[in-house]
Amino acid sequence: MSGFVVAVDGPAASGKGTIAQGLGAWLGFPVLDTGLLYRAVGWAVTRAGGDADDAAAAEAAARALDARGLEEPALRTREAGEAASRVAVHAGVRAALLNFQRTFAAREPGAVLDGRDIGTVIAPHAPAKLFVTASPEVRAERRRRQLAGQGEAASLDEVLADIRRRDARDAGRDAAPLARAPDAVLLDTSEMTIEQAADAARRIVEAARARWEASRG
Repeated sequence: MSGFVVAVDGPAASGKGTIAQGLGAWLGFPVLDTGLLYRAVGWAVTRAGGDADDAAAAEAAARALDARGLEEPALRTREAGEAASRVAVHAGVRAALLNFQRTFAAREPGAVLDGRDIGTVIAPHAPAKLFVTASPEVRAERRRRQLAGQGEAASLDEVLADIRRRDARDAGRDAAPLARAPDAVLLDTSEMTIEQAADAARRIVEAARARWEASRG
């Protein structure tokens, strides 16, 4: 991996997607929201009347995935998020999507990827790694506002229950569980504005890039 890769990991609604997009714009690098891949797989399974807990059906959907459909608005819904978390536990799904993600990470002069296993599995040698998090309550309120903006009504208690359930499933799965890489810088955005979080992320990446460039002579 010769390009400068930025790995942005963290749980749902931590702010990692917004941070990744901001870093991509700042660096001039393409950005991949890997969660959309899993949302697309889960959505494809459920839309076809299948069960997201069916490993074979989920793997088949992953292998047939057309990345051109990642801008589908339905992938941003609460239902798609739940389906994504369910299909992501299947090792076959993760294996099917691994090459796509690693190919994206290998782009020159660099790339930004956000997800839950970027720094640990997809790009373990990434020069810059961030683990973005926030308290479950803060994340639930962010997600509730996001859903409301999309016309999806949900109570804070319902969304918080979703968040806690997804956290447990993501951290407890056998295949590439959500975990902070040992060399990832922790960024807790609980008390930060979007601007403060973006500024903190840029400083972390700026320092990592300086170290990376120095190591390359």
